[in-house]
Amino acid sequence: MTVDTAETRTGLLVEDRLAIDAGAADRLFLEARTASAFSDEPVTDEDLRAVYELTRLGPTMMNNQPLRITWVRSPEAREELVGLMAAGNQEKTRTAPAVAVLSYDTEWHEHFATFFPHAPERRAMFESDAQARAGIGRDNAWMQAGYFVLAARAVGLAAGPMGGFDAAGVDARFNAGTSRRAFLVVAVGRPAEDPRHPRLPRLGAEVATETV
Repeated sequence: MTVDTAETRTGLLVEDRLAIDAGAADRLFLEARTASAFSDEPVTDEDLRAVYELTRLGPTMMNNQPLRITWVRSPEAREELVGLMAAGNQEKTRTAPAVAVLSYDTEWHEHFATFFPHAPERRAMFESDAQARAGIGRDNAWMQAGYFVLAARAVGLAAGPMGGFDAAGVDARFNAGTSRRAFLVVAVGRPAEDPRHPRLPRLGAEVATETV
């Protein structure tokens, strides 16, 4: 099995195929890292708004946009969230300049007139099957989570997604009385100068892709 590592970056077959400049490709993909440690530089509300404004532009099924973001900003809310995280994620959650709880809206179809104004009547297709609606919301929100990470990178931040947390507890604290369901917590900030470890290996194309 072959893998691509940071050391083999110059051998990747992408530089001569880029439609964006090399600096943008580095920031979004080639040099970007998942962050576990951050600098002390604060993240502003304007930074976070920019992350969302970019995230919302990525495509989803029928433009349904089920992702909901809760920015956990107050010290009290942050400590409550820390207590709901797995042990290995608690310090990252406590010390990151910003933290987002990503949730999906199980009732995303209620906004059909806004996100699909040319055919709002299609809302009826999803009214009777709550299970299918929740699955569609979850799957498309996961796709939007990928856009979220790239959006953070695009505005000069780094993201550290975390799946280890008490989802029911997070919903009880941050999504109570709503149709939102938490699926990911993301630490956001400007990365520390020294990553904790080298970039981990990626699967090669011969393992992960095929042509039929």
